[in-house]
Amino acid sequence: MSDKPSVLFVCVHNAGRSQMAAGWLRHLAGDTVEVRSAGSAPAETINPAAVQAMREVGIDITDQTPKLLEYATAESSDIIVTMGCGDACPVFPGKRYEDWKLDDPAGKGVESVRPIRDDIRTRVEKLLTELRPSA
Repeated sequence: MSDKPSVLFVCVHNAGRSQMAAGWLRHLAGDTVEVRSAGSAPAETINPAAVQAMREVGIDITDQTPKLLEYATAESSDIIVTMGCGDACPVFPGKRYEDWKLDDPAGKGVESVRPIRDDIRTRVEKLLTELRPSA
């Protein structure tokens, strides 16, 4: 891992879970971590309930767009965090993988997305302490 590790968050649509995780990591780590997100079957837009839930905690993810998971992006990432992308997630020897079991916020209102957002924050904070043990 380089001085600036890269973390790739992957879910199916890259519209909810992975976007919230990327938003949290950008917010908490600043420019100390390269943050990436992608999906195996990306949606057209980010989930509005995810946008609203993140806005409630002062994080704006409206400048993000769902992206297709590309082989090169995964290969060049230090840590790959999957969130239900299934068999579409490539596996590379020597990479650190984490699979976060999270409810899918698709089709849910903001009331149902808030607990998912908060769970993601806790997981991102733990990941960040592992990336920066001296912090």
